[in-house]
Formats: sequence, C-alpha cells, structure tokens
Amino acid sequence: MTVSGEKTSLQSMNPLETALVIGGGVAGMQAALDIADQGYKVVLVEKTPSIGGVMAMLDKTFPTLDCSACILTPRLSEVSRHPNIELLTYSEVTGITGKAGDFRVKVLKKARGVLIDKCSGCGECVPHCPIQVRNEFDQNLGYRKAIYIGFPQSTPLVYTIDKENCIKCELCVKSCDREAIDLTMEDEMIEIPVGSIVIATGYELFDVSVYHRLGYGRFKNVINALEYERLINASGPTGGKLMRLSDGKIPRSIGFVQCVGARDVQKGVPYCSRVCCMYGIKNAVMAKELHHDIVKNVTIYYADIRAYGKGFEEFFNMSKERFGIKFIRGRVGELEEDNATKNIVIWAENTETGEFLKQEHELLVLCPGILPPKGLKDLAENLGLEVSIDGFIPISYPASNPVDTDVPGVYVAGCAESAKDIPDSVAAGSAAAMRASITLARGGDI
Repeated sequence: MTVSGEKTSLQSMNPLETALVIGGGVAGMQAALDIADQGYKVVLVEKTPSIGGVMAMLDKTFPTLDCSACILTPRLSEVSRHPNIELLTYSEVTGITGKAGDFRVKVLKKARGVLIDKCSGCGECVPHCPIQVRNEFDQNLGYRKAIYIGFPQSTPLVYTIDKENCIKCELCVKSCDREAIDLTMEDEMIEIPVGSIVIATGYELFDVSVYHRLGYGRFKNVINALEYERLINASGPTGGKLMRLSDGKIPRSIGFVQCVGARDVQKGVPYCSRVCCMYGIKNAVMAKELHHDIVKNVTIYYADIRAYGKGFEEFFNMSKERFGIKFIRGRVGELEEDNATKNIVIWAENTETGEFLKQEHELLVLCPGILPPKGLKDLAENLGLEVSIDGFIPISYPASNPVDTDVPGVYVAGCAESAKDIPDSVAAGSAAAMRASITLARGGDI
C-alpha cells in the first residue's frame, strides 16, 4: 500500500523533471537507469509484482551462453537502489492526458496485501499458507503458495498475496513478526505529473495451442519454448533437470519446431519474430550441455535460419559441428503420440531434398513467435496513438528517429515497437531514454 507521504511526493513531482517508464523488462530498466543517471526523476511502472520481465525466466542467453540471471540480477539491484527511480510494481497505467512536458498519468496500484516498507522478504509466512496453486512464473509447471514471490531475485523482494486464491485464514498474518501483512489493503488510484513517457511493455508469446495438429495441450511431451526454459533453469520447478512431463525421464531424442505462430499470414502473424531461430538453437545446445551423456539426438525443423547478429552465424555453425545438432529444412505437418511410450511421432517434408520424413522424439519443443502484449492497443489509444497492422506501436521515422512515436514526448523501446533480442532491446531503451531526457531538458518544447 502506498503510504500517504509517498503518495503526496508522487503527485507533487515537477513534470519537467520527471519521466514515466511503462514496463520493467530489460528495455524499461535500461531506459529508467539512463534517465535517472542524468539527474531526472523516473517513475517506473510494472504490472507484475517484480521487475525483470521475461529475461528473468530464461536460463542462458545467446550466442554466448551467459547466465541470464548473472546479467540481470545486478541490474535489478541497480534499479531498486537508484535514488532517482521510484518503483511502482504490481501497478498499471490506466489513463494518460496532456502533452509533452505536462502529462497527467493515472496509475492503479493493486493491493499487494503486504506492506513494502515493512516486509523483509524473509519468507517465514510461506510455510504457514495452506493454499497451493500453479506458479505462472514457472509457466504453470510448478507450484506456489497464495502468498508468494515469483523468483528468488524478485525486485522489490516483497511478498504478494494472491487475492483470488487467498482464503483469509490469517495464518500468514500471525506468522509475520514484522506485522507486514494487511489483508484489508485495497487498490488505489493515483495521478502522477510527468514530462515525457517511454513505453517498454515487452511482449507475449504466440499461443501454440492454436495449431491443433501440433498437439500442444493434448500430448504431455509437447511443450513450448518458455516451458522448456523453466525446466532447464536451476531456479525452475525441476531444479534445472530437463525431463519429460509424462514420466519424469530425461529425453534421449528432442525435436524443436521453429516458426510456430510466426510468418503465418493465416494466423494474423505475417512477420518474422527475429529471435526464434537463435533461441531455438540455444535451447538445442543446452540439451546437449546439460545431459550430453543421455541426449543423443537433437533435431531442429525450420523454415529458414536467420542468424544475422554478431556471433550468431558462428553459434549456428558451432551447434552443428561441436554439438551435432541436426537441421531439417521443412515444417512439421502432422504428429501423433505413441500410446505405449508417449513418444511423439512426426511427419515432415525436407524441402531441400523433397523427401517425406517420419521421425520419433521423446520430447517436442514448439518455438512460438512474439506478439504485442495484451493491453498495448488500449494504452496506445490513451496516448492518441494507432498501433501498426501487426499490433505494435509504430515509429515515425525509423532511419532518423527510431524510438519516436507520432505523439511528441512519447517514445517506445524494446518489443513494444517490434520483436527484438536482448541487446537490441537494451539499445532501444538507451535511445528512448536520451530522447525522453531531451524533452525534459527543453521544457517539453520539441
């Protein structure tokens, strides 16, 4: 809950000294830090209980295979400790009025049920909670209590009560020596004056269950790429052990299907999502890295390999030469489950040879494309913006002003503008920060 002093300070901010960043993923964090380092105040609004975005769910990054948490955790700490950044997590922007230099932003602060200024993140309340539900951070593969944090490095490290599943037994209240839990807490609306805005709302993945023929949701051993990430992550539901959901065994043969919900006009996603090729190859390599003595066959079914970034082509070649990853150019047509083994039998055409293939894998991973997040269109309309035909926020002049929207003082970064990988999202965050800072420095006169 916002204490009265905090609420007053937010509402009395000088708009010409304050920027709003919407979204706490890597692009939003970079934008917030760069603006704050120039001496301006930043209000960073994130709809989930913690900043970090999708990157917090990942195990490794391509093409270096660096630990995602090792890169992200120092940045989380830097954002939370910066004196010029005000974090509003578990909050949503519901309305924006005004113009460059003088925007008025309405923010809905959801009731966390835990007092941020009192909670130490000790976790003593968790064992006392009798309610256990699926953990959305683990893509519903693991479980959490009704009072929870998403992941160990959650920022702020404050627990949240899931009001939909909380039965108000008050066992958590009684267990908290700091008296940090308040089950009577209610949502509240605040209005914040800001001079410039950066939209960095991230993305969501295509719902691969739309492709009924690919068996997602019907067969236990067909999963999507983010579920795979949580399985191989040491902080995930299996402690980093890659296993089949049907029997808990480590799969000896794994297939990766690319372009699921990307470059498909019929499904309303005609564009390439840019990152799928490389994250698919990275995940294939990780299977060999984790269980090289067990995983013998890893095959990627692709339409085209787009390895255009720094070190990407070398990583692609290494996956074949060092790890023995097999690549078959051709989309998967149909698949079925073997009733006895629960293995996945697929049919595909090798478009390079014209050969029709029947292959069997113990685990099949569908690699979905990237979509604009839900609510982005409503947010754009609040600002007087129109989304592009693909649903992202368009920029006015890509060559000269690659983060400027059609509304002066409003800038866009990361996947809110188009599908991007982590380095490109960070670069866009810095670019948007500079443009937002210039707007503040000029007093809103662009």
